Amino acid sequence: MTGILLLAHGSREGDTEKTMRRITEYVKAKLRNVMVEEAYLQFRDKNLEKGLMSLVERGADEIKVIPYFLFEGVHIKEDIPAEIREFNKLYPAVKIIMGSTLGADKRLADIVVDRIKEIL
Repeated sequence: MTGILLLAHGSREGDTEKTMRRITEYVKAKLRNVMVEEAYLQFRDKNLEKGLMSLVERGADEIKVIPYFLFEGVHIKEDIPAEIREFNKLYPAVKIIMGSTLGADKRLADIVVDRIKEIL
């Protein structure tokens, strides 16, 4: 069974989780009958390992980690893959694949334009 883990950077700010839960709910509504969880790389209790474990406990044997990050920095290139490798040492039967960041997607430009129009 496939699970999706939306992984945000995380923040000490409490509203981070509220925002990420809303995004997760939006994704769940579009991907009905798919297990979707959120987790955070830093600063929040539900870290990457706990997010992966939650999906495994729900029956996932294949997990797609989708970074809710704009850019491909050190976290994307090094930190997250290293944590996934460590998790796989404990759960070698679980296939984990990391997707791309949000990056330079034209759809994001529409959101930026909306934000600009809000303050004009």
